[in-house]
Amino acid sequence: MQKSDGMNYAPKGKPNLVVGKGEFTFAAMSLDHGHIYGMSNGLVEAGAEIKWVYDQDPAKVEAFLKQFPQAQAASSEEVILNDPEVKLVAAAAIPSLRGPLGIRVMESGKDYFTDKTPFTSLEQLEAAKEAVARTGRKYAVYYSERLHVESAVFAGQLIEEGAIGRVVQVLGLGPHRLNAPSRPDWFFEKDKYGGILCDIGSHQIEQFLFYAGCKDATVVSSKVANYNAKDYPELEDFGDATLVGDNGATNYFRVDWLTPSGLGTWGDGRTIILGTDGYIEMRKYIDIARDPQGDQLYLVNQQGEKHYSLHGQVGFPYFGQLILDCINRTENAMTQAHTFKAAELCLQAQAKAVRVE
Repeated sequence: MQKSDGMNYAPKGKPNLVVGKGEFTFAAMSLDHGHIYGMSNGLVEAGAEIKWVYDQDPAKVEAFLKQFPQAQAASSEEVILNDPEVKLVAAAAIPSLRGPLGIRVMESGKDYFTDKTPFTSLEQLEAAKEAVARTGRKYAVYYSERLHVESAVFAGQLIEEGAIGRVVQVLGLGPHRLNAPSRPDWFFEKDKYGGILCDIGSHQIEQFLFYAGCKDATVVSSKVANYNAKDYPELEDFGDATLVGDNGATNYFRVDWLTPSGLGTWGDGRTIILGTDGYIEMRKYIDIARDPQGDQLYLVNQQGEKHYSLHGQVGFPYFGQLILDCINRTENAMTQAHTFKAAELCLQAQAKAVRVE
């Protein structure tokens, strides 16, 4: 039996309803990546009601309905876009199609919630910015490695409370299991997935901007390689980058598709945040050879050393905040500027990457 490759990563948390029955309706479509399950579940746990699901592949719709039987299968994209009850469309399309779909959704008068990476080109980003300005709708992105991980949520709370002082560096490690037989064809076509720094690198850059409090950053250097997937010449199975934020904080991150089969989960994701008065380490998905349960956080500051086991303790406030932002036209979950800046920087890192042979 193959171990998980993270494709269907869909954490479940404590329901935290921010709306009552019938107050906020959404639809799911373009089920190309399993993250749609986590996106939909997060919204449902916050009180949203899912009305429709659509994909061109009936098998994907059937599988989705087993998890969300309260949804109805729509016969077309237009059914969803023309339904005035639907306030938000959640989608996990092939990455190169996410930007154009988002524009169609926003032009229909609905807010859009897409899986990361939100774009595969700077031209798509600029088109989405123009559409947001023109329609007044939201283009939200599921940066799950911060938003749907309890230790990552708690780290943000610690930083806000001043537990480690001013953040001066964020070190991110984002390894993933390849499990190539489980992947769709588009996963190996660079014009469709965008490159490793554009794809899973987007998580890392978003975390840096958030934890370090940066509004902008410069990509100092970046590299990509295909070390171990020669059967898939367009795949990059390694990438890294160094950034400097507009406030002087620095970032190094590494992402890869090299997770060995012996690891008990799909990737040993870790983040280390250095501050002027301490540091935080998150072991997000496993504490290797010690505890198979993820969400382990270690804090060291002037007061001493602490370990927190956070699974089931924190919850995922982003989804409720997103729902209320859509209703109230606020920006408490994530600002549009931050969403787009993370996307821009991962595209820049990808574009300037040196290919290591």
